[in-house]
Amino acid sequence: MASASPRRQELLSSVGIKFRVEPSNVDEEPIFDESPQEHVSRLASAKAKEVAGRVKQGDEVWVLGADTIVIIDGELLGKPEGRVEALHMLKKLSGRMHKVITGYSIYNPSRDEEIKRAVETTVKFKDLTDDEITGYVASGEPMDKAGAYAIQGLGAFMVEEIKGSYSNVVGLPICQVVNDLEEAGAVRLFR
Repeated sequence: MASASPRRQELLSSVGIKFRVEPSNVDEEPIFDESPQEHVSRLASAKAKEVAGRVKQGDEVWVLGADTIVIIDGELLGKPEGRVEALHMLKKLSGRMHKVITGYSIYNPSRDEEIKRAVETTVKFKDLTDDEITGYVASGEPMDKAGAYAIQGLGAFMVEEIKGSYSNVVGLPICQVVNDLEEAGAVRLFR
């Protein structure tokens, strides 16, 4: 897996998939005029292929790369760079719908085969008070999360409604990923 995300690791482990973690070193800056789906798909693919380049030639491996973003009003919300940016993001999301998009790439370097998808989930936040926003930011939880929140953690108190894959909001649409891994012959959950 081309990610150091503990959330992605927990999701894969929860369904019994064995994997090794090799974080990628890909620049995650957006490209001008790139759609959110193109952005996450490009990054997921780049991450998988960058890590695959470290694999010994001839090894039969599949590399999973992923990238998750939050979109509201056409603005891409990645991980906040500090408390002020986290506060700004949460105020923007308060009481509103937004989209969480995760792109993932499953890449086999020996066959040069790739499965690449972008999965979208819609999330609605409740109206947040200033105390809730500042208290949540003070908890530290939002600092390494796209959109400055973790649906699987303390941030669950903010989520009023969700349409789509819950695990996608956590960071990996596990149903779709497992389906693609099984179709590619990379894993078999039940033998």
